[in-house]
Amino acid sequence: MAVRETVRMGPLERLREWRIDRMTDRIARRPHGRKARETYGAPDVHDFMWPTVLESLQLQADDRLLDVGCGGGVFLRHARDTTGCAVRGIDHSGAMVRLARPLAVLGEADRLPFADAEFTAISSIAAFFFFPTPVDALKEIYRVLDAERGRIAICTTSPEAKGSPAAPYPLATRGHFYTDDELHQLARDAGFTTVSVTRPDESGWAQLLAAQP
Repeated sequence: MAVRETVRMGPLERLREWRIDRMTDRIARRPHGRKARETYGAPDVHDFMWPTVLESLQLQADDRLLDVGCGGGVFLRHARDTTGCAVRGIDHSGAMVRLARPLAVLGEADRLPFADAEFTAISSIAAFFFFPTPVDALKEIYRVLDAERGRIAICTTSPEAKGSPAAPYPLATRGHFYTDDELHQLARDAGFTTVSVTRPDESGWAQLLAAQP
């Protein structure tokens, strides 16, 4: 996990850190603005991750899918249209929720505004990287997941991608890069008993965390 040390900073350092935080939020962590709407509303945003997530979840028409960190809702619409399942999304960016309406609600990953066991499948694509309390988020995902049919598929960014085009600096300083073993342990700590972590593409830059209660 990336850890930011507490150090005494001068005015220029504080200004630089503020600018990095502001840029990270605008571009990726809490997207907003015209360019963010264009990026996260595009029909192919993060689509290279979709086949792996869909293959892992094996969605059927009677499934109820939640996408955590859904962005503009493009994956949600694709999953609904190709499988017939019911879909909901949640994102902490108001701009993204408006873009994904009426499929999404505003909220935080570690405080999901849904009932226990409400969903049979849960996905998260290129968002887990930014969750500030990953175990709390996974515990909430566990709570709202059906105990009998439930399964999750979380696609995130591997440590090898740090500083690459997939996670460039300085944005990379604001994310959490987990090893495969760390992802596995996070899911175990949240209560999941059946857990696997795989690398779904040849580059090794993406990780898929799949788990069941």
